[in-house]
Amino acid sequence: MPYFCYMLECRDGSYYCGWTTNLDNRIQAHMVGKGARYTRSRLPVLLVYFEELNSRAEAMRREWELKQEDHESKQNLARSFNEDDRKQPDKKLPDAE
Repeated sequence: MPYFCYMLECRDGSYYCGWTTNLDNRIQAHMVGKGARYTRSRLPVLLVYFEELNSRAEAMRREWELKQEDHESKQNLARSFNEDDRKQPDKKLPDAE
């Protein structure tokens, strides 16, 4: 089973970091206001970074590491992430395989 660590950019320019086993479903939940309380009041959100990891522990550890970064570091990570991998909030996400 794949595990993902991800980072969203919120409407106010802040970043939200999380982990999941189903990235598409989790991002869709955030986009419709059924994700974390933090993102609910900061819609729309944009997936600006993600990585696939091998275990829950690795995903949780990476999430913690991202949360320790300052805003500028998160911004640089988001900018360096491939534009083609970003998922826009107005696009329908593909169904999970």
